[in-house]
Amino acid sequence: MIKTSILGLVILLFAGMTAKSQVKIRFDISFTEPQAHYTEVEMNISGLVKDYIDIKMPVWAPGSYLVREFAKSVEGFGATANGKILKHEKVRKNTWRVYTAKANALKIKYRVYAFEVSVRTSFIDESHAFLSSSGIFMYPEGLLKTPSTVKINPYKGWTKVSTGLEPVSGQQFTYTAADFDILFDSPIEVGNQDVFEFMASGLKHEVAMYGGGNYDKERLKVDMAKIVEQGTAIYGENPNKHYTFIVHNFSSGGGGLEHLNSTVLGAKRDAYVTETGYKGFLELVAHEYYHLWNVKRMRPVALGPFDYDNENYTTNLWIAEGFTAYYENKLMLRAGFTDEKGFVDALVTAVSNVSNTPGNKVQSVAEASYDAWIKYYRPNENSNNTTVSYYAKGEVVGLLMDLEIAHATKGTKSLDDVMKAMYLQNKAQKRGYTDAEFKAMVEKISGASFTDFWAKYVNGTTAIDYHKYFGYAGINITNENEGKSIPYLGIATKNQGGRVFITTVSRNSAAWVDGLNVNDEVISADGAPVEIAIDKMAAVAGKKVGETVTFKVARDGILKDITVTLKASPNLKLVGQIDEKATELQKAVRKAVLFK
Repeated sequence: MIKTSILGLVILLFAGMTAKSQVKIRFDISFTEPQAHYTEVEMNISGLVKDYIDIKMPVWAPGSYLVREFAKSVEGFGATANGKILKHEKVRKNTWRVYTAKANALKIKYRVYAFEVSVRTSFIDESHAFLSSSGIFMYPEGLLKTPSTVKINPYKGWTKVSTGLEPVSGQQFTYTAADFDILFDSPIEVGNQDVFEFMASGLKHEVAMYGGGNYDKERLKVDMAKIVEQGTAIYGENPNKHYTFIVHNFSSGGGGLEHLNSTVLGAKRDAYVTETGYKGFLELVAHEYYHLWNVKRMRPVALGPFDYDNENYTTNLWIAEGFTAYYENKLMLRAGFTDEKGFVDALVTAVSNVSNTPGNKVQSVAEASYDAWIKYYRPNENSNNTTVSYYAKGEVVGLLMDLEIAHATKGTKSLDDVMKAMYLQNKAQKRGYTDAEFKAMVEKISGASFTDFWAKYVNGTTAIDYHKYFGYAGINITNENEGKSIPYLGIATKNQGGRVFITTVSRNSAAWVDGLNVNDEVISADGAPVEIAIDKMAAVAGKKVGETVTFKVARDGILKDITVTLKASPNLKLVGQIDEKATELQKAVRKAVLFK
């Protein structure tokens, strides 16, 4: 009896696996009204063995930790089989249930409205279409591991498609994805983008430029290749067959989003000819390309396999994003786009900025990672007082950890060794890492305990001991505000049509204690009109700590006089200087961190 039941179960499982393997999915993407910002999606599914199937749209885009509710942009959902309309109903905010009527194949059609300019959301107009795949393609529940084919039908006059998806041989603008994780991780640019290529680390890199710009293609080919080579050198291998950069050039732009073998970058079209603008673009390239290893392969265990219906919580975004911010500096240094002084100055500034953030005393970087879904991407006027960026604090923690490892090993090891070891370990295990596993690897490489480090800087809010850590590398730090009593008000303002409004009030500042509020309109300060009072903080200039300033403000249309007693500024103003008389150990630490 037991043997018969087991045999029956095996037969059922085998039959289910066979049926699943026979399911075929194909998408056809068209654009009949791009000027109205729509794309038409046709999804063909065959090989079904169910009475109904749930079709789902992801609610977020991996790499951007916010539920964006992509289903809100879907309209006209419908399904047919053998030319007949199938019954369907919406059973969840992002789920449509289609009753198959025993049909073996069905066709689903829907439209998506796309008109949000960012690296993580789709945008379509008469000039091009950018498809951020997790907001365009739906998937059948339970079939995330099923392959799919995507056919792009460009709008008239459009001639190019750029994507990291694998092309289907002999079929123009047709691509294949081994599963939906890969499909959702492969953005698509359609239009007449300027495309050029370069070779680096043994693979072809395609750059698709939309929006024009004053970039020099030949210069970019050389300089982007240098960044690729430096990233590959850290890990010893480049896991891709090819890589695609999709670059959107606008009058003002920025940001990037990493993908498995591609990235989307936002840039300012006229900034390539300035030193600051060009360097800023290369820093963005360095950041997103480094993600090829950190996050896309070596990632927190919670970030894969993905749950596309809900938030995916992890306490380790400080590694995923913060360390990537730190390594963009390393790649820029090692590729020759900055020098030792520039590298040190950037990181000293990073330490100052984090130390001067009131929220750094309230929220740990592990908490900032976990709460990214509800705090980082949804800031308010008080966020600076209650939160810290896992990018900014993670960058600083990466620096401190790097210096600690190099010091403990007398310059023979660095954070590079930890990152490579974790990448290879995750590759062998075919899964992500836990916080405990990452800490264990740091301790294995360094030969030192990091329990106190984790308690202070990862799970705690201890003030950064910058003298100690920079001292490991023979870098002397001076706080130029130390010993000074600098009067400090503690507000930020915005000018709106000639009227000045308070936008932030810093925790425990004079303004905080004495009651100036966000949204107060500043009318005058000590009787001086607002344009004089606010310009370069003239109301504070010449005052001393302990003296007062009387503000007249309008709060909800009611005039109020608020007297503020000035307090001393708590902010650091750090300056770093490389010690030319550094010890041999300090020089070894510096070399390991900078140039290993």
